[in-house]
Amino acid sequence: MKVIKFGGSSLASAEQLEKVLHIVKSDKERRFVVVSAPGKRHAEDTKVTDALIRYYREYVAGNDIKKHQDWIINRYGDMVNELGLKPTVLEQIAKSFRSLATLPIENNPFLYDTFLAAGENNNAKLVAAYFNQNGIASRYLHPRDAGIFVTNEPGNAQILPSSYDKIEELRDSDEVLVIPGFFGVTKDNQICTFSRGGSDISGSIVAAGVKADLYENFTDVDGIFAAHPGIIKKPKSIKELTYREMRELAYAGFSVLHDEALIPAYRGQIPLVIKNTNNPSHPGTKIVLDHSEEHLPVVGIAGDNHFTSIEISKYLMNREVGFGRKVLQVLEDLNIRWEHLPTGIDDLSIVLRDNELTPIKEQEILRQLTQKLEVDSATINHGFSIIMLVGEQMKSRIGVTARATKALSDNNINISMMSQGSSEVSIMFVVKEEEEKAAIKALYQAFFEEEL
Repeated sequence: MKVIKFGGSSLASAEQLEKVLHIVKSDKERRFVVVSAPGKRHAEDTKVTDALIRYYREYVAGNDIKKHQDWIINRYGDMVNELGLKPTVLEQIAKSFRSLATLPIENNPFLYDTFLAAGENNNAKLVAAYFNQNGIASRYLHPRDAGIFVTNEPGNAQILPSSYDKIEELRDSDEVLVIPGFFGVTKDNQICTFSRGGSDISGSIVAAGVKADLYENFTDVDGIFAAHPGIIKKPKSIKELTYREMRELAYAGFSVLHDEALIPAYRGQIPLVIKNTNNPSHPGTKIVLDHSEEHLPVVGIAGDNHFTSIEISKYLMNREVGFGRKVLQVLEDLNIRWEHLPTGIDDLSIVLRDNELTPIKEQEILRQLTQKLEVDSATINHGFSIIMLVGEQMKSRIGVTARATKALSDNNINISMMSQGSSEVSIMFVVKEEEEKAAIKALYQAFFEEEL
């Protein structure tokens, strides 16, 4: 039994929907289909979700909304007409989109989520109708009816553990169930979305809930590559990854799969495979609990930018009980999340994302560090990138770090910081943003182009 999720590019047009139909028809084990909102048909096109954001903004501002409604409805109308679906399908979809402009604006924290979720919700109706018309007995299922109940956190919903018992009941369905991704419902029946890109999360939740044998995530690429194709020309494809390796790569910039989507499937021990809607015969990349065969020590290299470092020095810091807690308390009081914490005996660095800081927060951090914690020096430096070297087999191979640092040194790339967790799944290098691409190229050459 398989759960299959299609991304926005896979559902962007009638032509793409025909491919989706053939994929689902080709395997009777594909019984649960989770869908995103239609994506771009071409480079200059607009995603339906982005159009819904504009619609929402004009509505709450009290401006004319007709052109936004018409654009979205016509986008679905084009697919309905090209697929030869009954006019009643579009009538139902149009009514749903227009009804958004009747919702209360004041004291409605879920309004934005309700607007955004309409893209996925109405696409699921269209896909189910298309399947039924073409020989697949299927049924549209709202997340409420599927049992996907979530916390009251607009834009950052979390699945309630009690939901899984309800979702498991879907196993008995004789029809292919088409479920909109990206959102669930609260106990008060409010629409609440996962973080952006959350259709991956929905698919993972359904897969874990029905105890699927496989969760297939269809995108527009042949799985995952060892490095970003925009930086490395024709990088090697990765046949198999563990969940821990994928988590590290997703964190550091691999955008093929939403990193939060790994959690439900991982906890449910459901294998996941990333495949290409435009090339379904390609085996893609499988994500598993443990490798099924011997692997190279490094499976992938990822980079992400826009990081800031808070540099703190205080003599005999290591002898001061509670010093680290006090430093982190300063950040917590300012509602700031940190990412990494490399340390020395008298030095401490806190790496965080740029968007966590404002000029006012920076001034307050420095004030508290110097006045309350009496540090010898404190500075905030911007413009860093993080490079992650990832592979579970690194811990059993001697010389991986030496090989990496030599590759960076040979290319005149300075390492500002480096860190490795106790699991030894990844090694993190912090470099200046302008050296990020050069660093990835140097590491890729060292671990994938040179003979190991």
